[in-house]
Amino acid sequence: MKLLKLSFIIMIISFLTACNLTLNPNGPRPNNPFFITTEQVTVKGVTIPEGTKLEYEKHFLKKGEQGSILNEKYLTGFRLPENKTINWGGVPISAIHKFYNKDMSGYSVYANFKVTPDNETTFYKKWKEEGCDLGITVKNRDDWSFNNSNILDIEGCSVLYQRYDKDDKKQQDFLDAMYKALMDVRSQD
Repeated sequence: MKLLKLSFIIMIISFLTACNLTLNPNGPRPNNPFFITTEQVTVKGVTIPEGTKLEYEKHFLKKGEQGSILNEKYLTGFRLPENKTINWGGVPISAIHKFYNKDMSGYSVYANFKVTPDNETTFYKKWKEEGCDLGITVKNRDDWSFNNSNILDIEGCSVLYQRYDKDDKKQQDFLDAMYKALMDVRSQD
């Protein structure tokens, strides 16, 4: 009986240790390196304000907050400070993150629709109507700016509209209309 109790206790302790006491079977949140900008900087062709969180790929020597900006080639995304936006194609955005799938060349753009732009374009109105993040495929992975000549397509808008679902005409028509509206917006210099 004592052996059974001991086995049960060891099993419970092992389970809790595996969950790292977070009760999350995947373990704790990653502690990837990040840097909070101390001045306005340009990364991946996008000028971002002071206080922006730059997030980087996992690195075995660097963890958590860094004292200086890291190499841009390891950048996975950025998140602007609370209540700050930048203009991306006439839409106020709060973050951009590159696609997790390294085989895909692009990124997701997150709009902040609490802020209204000076000029509400068709692109802005369509995007706001869905209120989702946009998946953008690009030629040059190092250019996250709003540059029409670099943008190849809109890959998706939330989980409702996805290019990979080629048989769903409604999804494809919506993404085609979004892409056309995006292309009607002039590139930002």
